Amino acid sequence: MDKLFTSYPLGDITLNNRVVMAPMTRSRARAGDTADELTAKYYQQRASAGLIITEGAQISVQGQGYLFTPGIYNDEQVKGWEKTTRAVHAAGGRIYLQLWHVGRISHTSLQQDGQLPVSAVAVRAENSTCYARDEQGNAGPVPVSSPRALTPAEISAVVQDYVNAAKNAIRAGFDGVEIHAANGYLLEQFINGGLNTRTDEYGGLQHENRLRFVLEVTDAVSQAIGADKTGIRLAPFGRLFDMHAFPGEEETWLLLAKKLSSRSLAYVHLSDQQTLGEQAIPAGFIEKFRAAYDGTLIIAGGFDKALAESYLQQGKADLIAFGRPYIANPDLVERMANGWPLSEVNRATMYGGSEEGYTDYPAYQELA
Repeated sequence: MDKLFTSYPLGDITLNNRVVMAPMTRSRARAGDTADELTAKYYQQRASAGLIITEGAQISVQGQGYLFTPGIYNDEQVKGWEKTTRAVHAAGGRIYLQLWHVGRISHTSLQQDGQLPVSAVAVRAENSTCYARDEQGNAGPVPVSSPRALTPAEISAVVQDYVNAAKNAIRAGFDGVEIHAANGYLLEQFINGGLNTRTDEYGGLQHENRLRFVLEVTDAVSQAIGADKTGIRLAPFGRLFDMHAFPGEEETWLLLAKKLSSRSLAYVHLSDQQTLGEQAIPAGFIEKFRAAYDGTLIIAGGFDKALAESYLQQGKADLIAFGRPYIANPDLVERMANGWPLSEVNRATMYGGSEEGYTDYPAYQELA
């Protein structure tokens, strides 16, 4: 049997296979930024994945950068997500919730009372858009607003927002959470030495200072719900949303790998952004990260069955995450296991809307 389809122990649960459904924004939350029955149906259809990682759920109003994305910071949102966890567990699946704060990739129209978004520093992300309302009130892509820098006291408050969101996720029935520290969002805005020029303990030339925030979040969430229920997503050498190269970039990521290794997390999840039109993780870096991080490693980014199996056989990763193929193939595990052809995604219905392009993709056996 291919290793991809063998079981795997993850924290206090066992996954049925090593296929992970990667987190993907679908922008279909309803009133109050709440997941609903349609969300539950979407994830239940994909429950044969060894592990589902949901789309990012904002941990606060401040953390939102896109309209119609679900939150995890109030009781109604918890009740909404309960429908999803019950549905996935009833189908035999396992599911983690991704905790999301976009930082500067937001717009004043999304913020409480029209406040500025926040970041490590007061520097706007050039050539970047979020999904908000324009001056006429129409929903669509708009240039992000200029942010303000968080104070140390405010950073502590955001850490608590992550903790509250993680506790809410467990209340909603999730098997664990994934801290989103990738793709140019808040935590990566602190990690990136090309952006973070703070002069306090949370920034500057020292790697340890720029890693302080993400490690504080990781430690606080782990203490609140258990390290074995806490994962984290990183995008080493990521360039999304105006992230730039900086001196000591590889050293920063490998130091973070070493520090995370001592924390006995459920997993670390690396996102290779080549399928998003950005540069790939440099050759040889995965092996260096693997050597520095002693724990379960997930990798996402452009995998098919053959490449996934190759990575597992070589020991480069323990689990492989698939993103876009899961949109049009709810039975992706079965299709790969049986050699059935994959359906193509309709890009026009990837974001927003209702059932079309969301829950109406049939399984292969339905097509047959």
